[in-house]
Amino acid sequence: MARLIVEACCGSADDVIEAQKGGADRVELNSSLSMGGLTPSLGELKVAKAETDLPVMAMIRPREAGFCYTGEEFRSAMLDAEALLANGADGIVFGFLNADGTVDVARCREMTRLAGGRQTVFHRAIDVVPDWRAAVDQLCGLGVTRILTSGQRASVLDGARTVAGMIRYAAGRIEILPGGGIRRHNVKEIIARTACSQVHVSPHKVCPDTSAAANPEIHFGSADSREDRYRLLDADELREIRRTVAAG
Repeated sequence: MARLIVEACCGSADDVIEAQKGGADRVELNSSLSMGGLTPSLGELKVAKAETDLPVMAMIRPREAGFCYTGEEFRSAMLDAEALLANGADGIVFGFLNADGTVDVARCREMTRLAGGRQTVFHRAIDVVPDWRAAVDQLCGLGVTRILTSGQRASVLDGARTVAGMIRYAAGRIEILPGGGIRRHNVKEIIARTACSQVHVSPHKVCPDTSAAANPEIHFGSADSREDRYRLLDADELREIRRTVAAG
């Protein structure tokens, strides 16, 4: 049996460095994971590529919320993708939908053409389409490398039946990458229930930052944001996931 691929969801270059320490095979690089992952900066990508030898899939997502973008947002997404690919990204992660939730085939075609043969990943926008089979067929027709999905449920464990159905339906035409709520305690069950060959995981820990502690009245994000902590990928937890997977 082939070695199962473990992809780590990263929100910074530091996350990518920790992911390599933890045994990741590949990473997805974002910014703003608290918003579901937005486009990372060129600086983060360059540091990640300089400090690790991991394949880096760069997220292309210009804002939070859904995936039906204005013309200006789409242009900025294309420019970001062009710049990230030119500066070492091994692939791009994207998802464009129409207002009714169906795949925006025209925009996805433009993005796959821009990738120029490098890997392309349609992200969890697939989890809100009205007909995932139609979406899979469209993405296969565009030559997309893989689809990241939780099986249209809040977590892969809840959506395992649909993920397994996607893998069967894809029948090797496109890779299916389960992601969403995969942890050390459930990864073996998810693999068994879906027959997947790869997983997307996001084990993070909380780290302190006392630099803003002198004035707790100030918030630089939303009113309920905490300025005394941030999240960092947990290399030890990732290592345990990798070990659990290897144990079979």
